Amino acid sequence: MFRILAGCALMVMAASATAQPIVIAHRGASGERPEHTLASYALAIEQGADFIEPDLVMTKDGVLVARHENEISETTDVSDRREFAARKTTKTIDGKAITGWFTEDFTLAELKTLRARERLPLLRPNNRKFDGQFEIPTFEEVIALAQTEEKRRGRRIGLYPETKHPSYFQSIGLALEAPLIALLDRYGYREAADPVFIQSFEAANLRQLRGMTKLRLIQLMEDSAAYAEMATAKGLQGVAAYADGVGPAKSLIVPVSRIGRRGAPTRFVEDAHAAGLEVHPWTFRAENYFLPADMRKGISPRGAGDLAAEIRLFADLGVDGVFSDNPGVAVAALR
Repeated sequence: MFRILAGCALMVMAASATAQPIVIAHRGASGERPEHTLASYALAIEQGADFIEPDLVMTKDGVLVARHENEISETTDVSDRREFAARKTTKTIDGKAITGWFTEDFTLAELKTLRARERLPLLRPNNRKFDGQFEIPTFEEVIALAQTEEKRRGRRIGLYPETKHPSYFQSIGLALEAPLIALLDRYGYREAADPVFIQSFEAANLRQLRGMTKLRLIQLMEDSAAYAEMATAKGLQGVAAYADGVGPAKSLIVPVSRIGRRGAPTRFVEDAHAAGLEVHPWTFRAENYFLPADMRKGISPRGAGDLAAEIRLFADLGVDGVFSDNPGVAVAALR
């Protein structure tokens, strides 16, 4: 009996060690369509992404919508809309003064009159041809798209929502947590085995969510002093008390100098796995501007470098998933 159990354990460990990293479509296929649009998510699904990732913010009337930030002048045509000119304002978000237009000052009906724009027009000029074509989607519309495509394609399509500025939204009476969990529950996402990860940069937000749901939680980390202690072996053990995985900036795993030279890999992946955490680094992008020097092709910052090579490097280091603006490239590189 012992031999049988030991053999089964070895098989499970081997399967885990060779498991293919999941592909998380970062804001959809945002390298090819304006981010956080149904068109971007739909293309990501077509390209084979395992999960689609909406960043979530709140409207004035309490509806979760997909935007990278609650300030929307970079990603919509709001600055061209005379009827909303008076709503331009300056707010302090997470300690920073930001001037622009904010989702919490608009009802959903008003936001639906706006149209999405490419956020990185200089690096992604081809995406500008889609400016003005797409609405701001609600999170419910993103869920509906995923479930419709699941039935049509016969495969699970996961959701990987991020709570954006949750402490700020709590402070203005538009807390994200309860509406998020209620909406996911309504669509059948309740258990740890369901294809959902909820991510946040704020540990307090994740601790609160841990008491509200069995769904898997991901602690996001920047490569900055604010997360330095959390990124240590001891810090990762602490994260495991409330989260199921970590989403580190990829430079926490493979450092890159200011001139783009790659350093030796750190022990981050090993330390996170030792703590029982999955590791999903961000963000893998095709443009030379975002790649290490030895993986660039040509001298144009907007030119496409060898993203596949970078993704395979991280797969070889044992990561469990990758966030990519180019899910088609990521799928091809891994499979």
